[in-house]
Amino acid sequence: MSESWDDYANGWDSNASVIAYAEKAYQSLIDRIEIEDCRALDFGCGTGLLSSKLAEQAGTVVSIDPSEKMIDVLNEKCIENVSTITSELSQDLIDGHELLTPKFDLIVASSVLAFVPDYPDTVRLLKQLMREGAYFVQWDWVKGSDEGIGFTEDEIKSVLNGVGLDDFTLSIPFSLEIDDSELKVVMAVANYG
Repeated sequence: MSESWDDYANGWDSNASVIAYAEKAYQSLIDRIEIEDCRALDFGCGTGLLSSKLAEQAGTVVSIDPSEKMIDVLNEKCIENVSTITSELSQDLIDGHELLTPKFDLIVASSVLAFVPDYPDTVRLLKQLMREGAYFVQWDWVKGSDEGIGFTEDEIKSVLNGVGLDDFTLSIPFSLEIDDSELKVVMAVANYG
């Protein structure tokens, strides 16, 4: 794997597995939550495949990713109700960035939390951005072994409980065939307040 997500930006939107993941994640979201006119945050948005789908129903979408080239690809799509932030998530960013106020009705994190340096701390930061009654939705690969990418359901439960997002459900809404293997995706849907 490359050292930088920037290296994947140009071909990301033509990757069939990436497209399928975004489509299935979006469908599993709208099957469970009403998102019309909501204020949404797409954390780790990449090139915005999920952001662009959210923008069809949400009132506004703020998309954040540390990869400048991924954000460039998203910005080239010129989606009217999508604003972008090129940055890692930090307390300083939360405290000082105008796009992160007011708080959000929905925060999504699609196949990203397994790649952050500190999963519990990241979810703790994201929770600060949620208004009362908001939803946090996470999709990640189901970890097949101790060394695999993704999470076990117990790992997700521990983190959500640890940050005070106690009202949540876990499911396996879809899987993808990649390199002759079926990879399952776990979805966590947490309601705050």
